Amino acid sequence: MNVTLFNAKPYDQQFFREAAQAFGHDINFLEVPLNSTTAVLAKGAEAVCVFVNDVVSAAVLQELAALGVKLIALRCAGYNNVDLIAAGELGLSVVRVPAYSPYAVAEHTLALILTLNRKTHRAYNRVREGNFALTGLMGFDLHGKTVGLIGLGQIGRVTAGILKGFGCRVLGFDVNQSEEAVALGVEFTDLHRLYAESDIISLHCPLTPETLHLINEESIARMKDGVMLINTSRGGIIDTKAVIKGLKCEKIKYLGLDVYEEEGNLFFEDQSAKVIQDDVFMRLLSFNNVLITGHQAFFTTEAMRNIAEITLQNISDFEQGKALTNQVRP
Repeated sequence: MNVTLFNAKPYDQQFFREAAQAFGHDINFLEVPLNSTTAVLAKGAEAVCVFVNDVVSAAVLQELAALGVKLIALRCAGYNNVDLIAAGELGLSVVRVPAYSPYAVAEHTLALILTLNRKTHRAYNRVREGNFALTGLMGFDLHGKTVGLIGLGQIGRVTAGILKGFGCRVLGFDVNQSEEAVALGVEFTDLHRLYAESDIISLHCPLTPETLHLINEESIARMKDGVMLINTSRGGIIDTKAVIKGLKCEKIKYLGLDVYEEEGNLFFEDQSAKVIQDDVFMRLLSFNNVLITGHQAFFTTEAMRNIAEITLQNISDFEQGKALTNQVRP
C-alpha cells in the first residue's frame, strides 16, 4: 500500500525502512505532524501512519477520507487522539500497536523512581563541579516499601515483577484482575486503599473519559504524606495544577513524569532556543523534587523495531482483507 507517515523523526525512518523490506509497502515520510493544515499532504495515500501527538480529529478524518485514505495506522498503543466515532462513520479503519516492549516503559518507570529517590541526577551535577557533599542527597530503601500500580496491563505487570524483585509490596488496581498479576504477588484493592497505603504510586492505565484527571485534588488528599507519584502512561490522567498544589504543601514529595497533558506543543522537538510559553510546565520544572523526561519511556531499540513491524503487519492485514486483530473501535 501507499502509506504516508506523519511526524517522521530520523529514528522512525530508520526502523520503518528496515522493517518495510519484508512487507513491500511504499512509505512516504513527512517530518510535519498530522493536523487540519497538513492532512492534504496525504493525497495519493491509502493509509496514514500517525503517532501520539498527531491530531486525528473529525475534521482531519473527513479530509483524509475525501483524499481516498482508508486506514489510520497508529504506531503507538494509545488512541485518545483519534475521533473513533467519526472514523467509523467515514468507513475508516483504525489500527494500533497494543504492545511493543512492555519492558521499555516498565524499566523507565524504575529509572524515574530510583533517580528521584537516590537523587543521582543531582549527585552527577555536583560531582562534575567538584562538590562531593552528601547533604540533601539522602534517599530511602526501596525494599519493603508499598507501591501502588494503577493499571495492570502488560506494562503494569512487568513493572510489578521488577518491583517484587526489589522486595516491594505491590498493590494493584485495574478493572480486570489478571491471574498473571496475582501470581506475581500483586494485591488487588480499591483506589481508596491504594492511595492510603502506597509510598509510591505509578500510573499504567490508558487515557479514557473515566481516567481523565484520575489524579486530582480529591485523590491526592487521600494519599500518604510524602508520596512519590510516577506517570509513564498518558499526561491527561493527572490534573497538573492539582499536583502542583500537592507539591507545594509537600503532600507529594517526589514527582516523576514522562508524559504531560499539554505535551503536544513541547515534546519530541528541540525547544532549547525558544521561550517556553507553558507556565504550568515551567512551574513544574521549578521544583527540585520533580523529574521530567520527554515521552521517552518507549524509546528502546527493541520497542522501535516491534512498533515498526507490528504497524506494517497491521497495514498488510488490511490490504489483504485479513481480520484486524489490532483494530480499535468506538
